[in-house]
Amino acid sequence: MSTARIGGARYRDALPQLDEPLFLTDGGLETTLIFHDGLDLPHFAAYDLLARPGGPDALRRYFARYIEIARERRVGIVLETPTWRASPDWAERLGHSPDELAALNAQSVALLEAMRDELETADTPIVISGCVGPRGDGYVVGDAMTADEAETYHAVQIGMFGDTAVDLVTAITMTSAEEAIGVVRAARRAGLPVVISFTVETDGHLPSGQPLRDAIEQVETETGGAPSYYMINCAHPTHFEHVLAADGVWTERIRGLRANSSKLSHAELDEAEELDEGNPVELAGEYVALRSRLPNLSVLGGCCGTDHRHVEAIGRAWS
Repeated sequence: MSTARIGGARYRDALPQLDEPLFLTDGGLETTLIFHDGLDLPHFAAYDLLARPGGPDALRRYFARYIEIARERRVGIVLETPTWRASPDWAERLGHSPDELAALNAQSVALLEAMRDELETADTPIVISGCVGPRGDGYVVGDAMTADEAETYHAVQIGMFGDTAVDLVTAITMTSAEEAIGVVRAARRAGLPVVISFTVETDGHLPSGQPLRDAIEQVETETGGAPSYYMINCAHPTHFEHVLAADGVWTERIRGLRANSSKLSHAELDEAEELDEGNPVELAGEYVALRSRLPNLSVLGGCCGTDHRHVEAIGRAWS
């Protein structure tokens, strides 16, 4: 594995999750902070906590639970910075200047770097991922961008990660292939490995209407296979398991899964006033059932409605 380098990044040259049968990641950060910790997150923006009294401590407590689970199982863990909303359009809505946004992105990485310095072990390597979210809502495409427009937009935040300790960039809840392509191009221009995580509706298609397979194959074709791997997030396994039966090497490129605990659609979740936590053990079993369809699946965590209980159950069932 790589030793410390620019900004303290350790694994940019050889991501350890590519060679291990199981790497954990965290669960539903924002839903945990809102529904379990009682915190107010305007626009679902967890990074805003870094600018508020007690906010950094709340984030440390959140991530510490997952690191403890990984250490108990003696597996690695990918920690996503709490920066899903830390891009220019969302920062403007939250009243953060460009300089403040840059500082908060850097601070989010520094928080996880300090936790890695304290808690990483030989059995539990800690990979720091710079989390990038969609320019739009995440449940709907909104104003569709071209790949060039997406590259220009996301290059701002990704550039902020360049000299920090992030080992890679992960684009979470991508709703269109074009936006994903823009993220990949921006990350490669910044010299960072990149992972693309698509979300799908209950029919297994992206919110853009494109089938998941077609989206992955389009990104592969237009970027020369640049992503380190792909993930699926913010959907329940029952929403996409049926589309994984199709033949093709595209399923071999899917290495990560961060499913919702709820079987509700995005539209239903958007209207829900109570958290649907589902059943952690049942969700873990549904992860295991996908092994035959996703032969390289190994980076496992959760999304909306999940917390450390779900990830603990998933790690136990997978092992």
